[in-house]
Parts: sequence; structure tokens; C-alpha cells
Amino acid sequence: MLAIQVQDTPGVQIHEHSLDCNEQLNRCIRWADALVIVFSITDYKSFELLSHLYHHVRQLHPGNMVPVVIVANKADLLHIKEVEPQQGLQLANMLGCTFYEVSVSENYNNVFNAFHLLCKEVNKQQITSTPERRRTSLIPRPKSPNMQDLKRRFKQALSAKVRTVTSV
Repeated sequence: MLAIQVQDTPGVQIHEHSLDCNEQLNRCIRWADALVIVFSITDYKSFELLSHLYHHVRQLHPGNMVPVVIVANKADLLHIKEVEPQQGLQLANMLGCTFYEVSVSENYNNVFNAFHLLCKEVNKQQITSTPERRRTSLIPRPKSPNMQDLKRRFKQALSAKVRTVTSV
């Protein structure tokens, strides 16, 4: 059984070729057993931030190969696209990550696939890891300032899906 926490990264910026993150985000990254890094294909700055965020994750997890999946979101907005899918795929390959291009508003299958892949990777690591590593995952997860809002939106999305399915 795996607990999944979704943590947004507002306010993350690049200053003089280094990433400026708040301590709460750093605690979340240290706590994580796997990460999904998302950028918008309609925002080139979010794509530029991706590589810096990935290297920051590796600094916070030295010697530990925490699985990372890169997700390009808003694939349905081709008319305002600033990042080509090939650019995301190339960067993911260079960083050794799996890449998904998704449109969360149109289809959740690739989002599911990304999380499913990460869950399988974490499960593999937990089976082969030492007991000390497994105990460190018992550290209480950090609280997200907007967790209540995320829970509310997630419940709304699920109830909307249920209504759609039952009305068909």
C-alpha cells in the first residue's frame, strides 16, 4: 500500500543558475519515494525549470535513485503551445526519466499510467531495499498548505466522473 501526496511547487524560481525553493518543498522532496515533475507545454519557463528541479531532487536524494517521471501537461492546447513534445522527450531521455504527454482536461489515462509506473518502481525499490530504508519511509509526511483544497478538488473530480459514468 502506498500513500500518494500531490504537492504543488508555487514560487519555485531560478536565481543565478540555481533553484530557489522554500524549506517546506525541500522537506516534501526529501520525504518522497518517487516524484512526478510536471510542466505546461504552454509555458516555456515551466519547461526551463524542469531540469533545475530534477537536479535539485538529486541533490536532496544523494546516491538514491528516486524514480522521477516527467509529464508535459496541456497537450490539448496546441494553438498556444510553446514547448514541442520532442523537447520534453529529449530532456527526459537525457535525465533518464520516463516521459508522458497528457491533457488532464481531456483524458486521465496517461496520468494514471505515470502514477502506476511510479508505484511499481517504488514497490520494486521497497522489496529490494534494506530495513533501515523502509523505516525512513515511516517519517510523517509533511503537511501541504493547500492540501485541504487539493482534497476538495479531487473529490469533486471523482464525483463528476461517477456522475458521468452513471448517467451514460
